[in-house]
Amino acid sequence: MQAELRAAISRLVLADIPKLLTLLDRTPVSPTYGCFDRAYWHYRMIDFPCGMGQEFVLPLALVWSMPDLPGNVYYQDPLIREFVIAGIRYAARSAHPDGSCDDYYPFERAAGAAAFSLFAILESLDIVGISADAEIDAFVQRRANWLASHTESGRLSNHEALIISCLERARIRYPNQKFDAQIDTRLRRLLSWQSSEGWFDEYGGADLGYLSLTIGLLSDLDRRRPDLELRKPLTAAIDFFANFVHPDGTVGGEYANRGTLNFFPFGFEIAGGWYEDALRINNLALKPIIEARTPCYSDDRILAHHLWGWLFTLREYQEKRPVNVLTPADSTWFPGCGLMVERKGQDMLVASLHKGGVYKFFSDERLVASDTGVTLRTQGGRVAVTHLGGSTVERAGDTITVSGQMGWAKSTRLTPVKNVILRCLMISLGRFFPDLVRRLLQKILVTGKSPAPYNYRRQFVKTTGGWIVTDQITADKDWKDAAQIGISSHQTSTTTVMARVFQQSQQTAFIEIAIPGDGQNASFERRLESLDA
Repeated sequence: MQAELRAAISRLVLADIPKLLTLLDRTPVSPTYGCFDRAYWHYRMIDFPCGMGQEFVLPLALVWSMPDLPGNVYYQDPLIREFVIAGIRYAARSAHPDGSCDDYYPFERAAGAAAFSLFAILESLDIVGISADAEIDAFVQRRANWLASHTESGRLSNHEALIISCLERARIRYPNQKFDAQIDTRLRRLLSWQSSEGWFDEYGGADLGYLSLTIGLLSDLDRRRPDLELRKPLTAAIDFFANFVHPDGTVGGEYANRGTLNFFPFGFEIAGGWYEDALRINNLALKPIIEARTPCYSDDRILAHHLWGWLFTLREYQEKRPVNVLTPADSTWFPGCGLMVERKGQDMLVASLHKGGVYKFFSDERLVASDTGVTLRTQGGRVAVTHLGGSTVERAGDTITVSGQMGWAKSTRLTPVKNVILRCLMISLGRFFPDLVRRLLQKILVTGKSPAPYNYRRQFVKTTGGWIVTDQITADKDWKDAAQIGISSHQTSTTTVMARVFQQSQQTAFIEIAIPGDGQNASFERRLESLDA
């Protein structure tokens, strides 16, 4: 499999390097030389550079250093190395005095953007061989110290794992800075966010895509720092993750808490050196990469994550591995995060019962149905959905029922007036209290639920041939305001940067449901039958 994987990852990564170079200001005399935010330096559409973009130095550094990528024309190219250094210097020059940076709005001081880019910078410094540089070293220490002392609102375990990874790398590079105490504090904080079910918290639930990144970062940390004794929490996280690798090798989706289709395989390769089940996961989960079935991640903000993640996977690949894949339990229910998995032979049903019964059904290694719940559009354009959480769950024998009140999808967008208000807020109060603004925006875009005047009930019934799923929607008053009712295969209704990417399996039609008359309920039934039947 190694040769096939190497060829596949080479194709994926090398095809996107020209895009990274297009995003980069490559003119040495330009005041924005090294900036990867094309909307800022070229289009001049925004008034500050996105700090997350400087993470793009890492894929460039990796392709510069890896001779065994088929067709790698960037290997040891001195210009690529110069671009990496320019990107690091621009990160330093565009940062706030305390070392932080912005992501979506000025003076935001975004921990995620700061951590992703610092992780990339520290890795890149080692790769291209920058042992000491006054400007860069002063900046890296400022940012590391800012991350060490900063606590962002909300629980984002992948960000916390990134911060710890940055601090460990900074500890090695700058031993006089004494980052040990901060590493210990942040690690205890992160481990306190791990559920007894094995998953790490991402805004109050489990997300498989972000969990794979957390596993990757902690696996690397465990290798660097065995004294931290991370193998027990890592084993629990890997065992939890193993339940959700689909029969076709894909991972995650809309049923997960943040709806991501991410997968970072490198941590499973690292952990596979001491836990074979991690390699069994990758034996299946690497197939979409080899078979060119990965989702499209070519978004200007998130592209780099997956490029370096794939290249890390090649770097960490374990040649000695078990030949088989995992065989998880036939029936698994995780009440803490609301996820359920039911298997029978070649069939797999995975659902989030807390999110209104969002599900995917596989048979014979194929995705047969993906369902994100009933959605309703009003005459005024508002959209009510069933998948915003808060469902009541009842399990009785072969029947599972989820019910609750529908909520309004989070679709708030900027307008010129809102943008002016936000800018005024950020250059006044926000520049001193950015986390307050972040908490407000999280409530608007991510957390919380605004009730809609409709109620849902979804029932799963297990039969000898598969499952019967029935939906019933009732209106508090009447249906006069309803303009359209139906079911999507891939709808999400909260803001998650790495969600809503395209995957070929999403090419399915929207299922229309007839709008009922007065005194009636909207209903729909679907049979999920085994392809072997």
